[in-house]
Amino acid sequence: MIDAHIHLEQYTAEVVAQMMRELPAADVEAVVAVSMNLESCERTRQLAAAYPAQVRPAYGFHPEQPLPAAAELETLLAWISSHAAECVAVGEIGLPYYTRAEALERGEPFEMAPYIALLDRLLGLAARLDKPVVLHAVYEDAMLACDLLEKHGIRRAHFHWFKGSEEAVSRMAKRGYYISFTPDILYEDEIRQLACVYPPQLVMAETDGPWPFEGVFAGQDTHPRMIREVAAAWGGLHGYAPSHAEELLTANTRRFYGM
Repeated sequence: MIDAHIHLEQYTAEVVAQMMRELPAADVEAVVAVSMNLESCERTRQLAAAYPAQVRPAYGFHPEQPLPAAAELETLLAWISSHAAECVAVGEIGLPYYTRAEALERGEPFEMAPYIALLDRLLGLAARLDKPVVLHAVYEDAMLACDLLEKHGIRRAHFHWFKGSEEAVSRMAKRGYYISFTPDILYEDEIRQLACVYPPQLVMAETDGPWPFEGVFAGQDTHPRMIREVAAAWGGLHGYAPSHAEELLTANTRRFYGM
């Protein structure tokens, strides 16, 4: 299988080395390693160079952090352009749902326009580079992301760990956008309900590691091997045997990322 979304550069070098050694026994062929900012992109690139058969890099700017300065953004865009041949996607990019929610809960104002403008720039870059995009856009932010995807004519979009309204789900599915499920599909009813209705040919499995999970995964370090359990849980909702579910999700991931 292929872990469709992991923050590999957030693990220590020792843990990454052990993880890469363990992937064959876990029947995990590769991981799609996303990035947070320029420094993160550079670390991800180093990991892809160290483990070329197992690490497929994606370069971007995660929205749940302070906005980059203008010069910093231009440097990042130029860097991604110069390394575009190496990456499988532009990502992780998107909109700051959780940061905004926390600010509003504290009674603080939050200006979305600069984040929307940032996503617009990054999607424009992806369109020029003809690269898929990995999106962090949940709930009402998904509709904004869809607007921008359509503006730039981008059809290859992966909404990772997605949650959203029926309207967003319908719009995304009609456009052929992909989503991915994490280990919380084993215990989150909201996620399981989404898994039942989203088109199976547009679904992938991810860990979003090192993010920790609950349920049977409580207390465990997040590892790409967990996507096998994601596949089994997703398959069970559709009446697929675990092996068939793994084949379907892996084929979807290969098709989306061109792997």
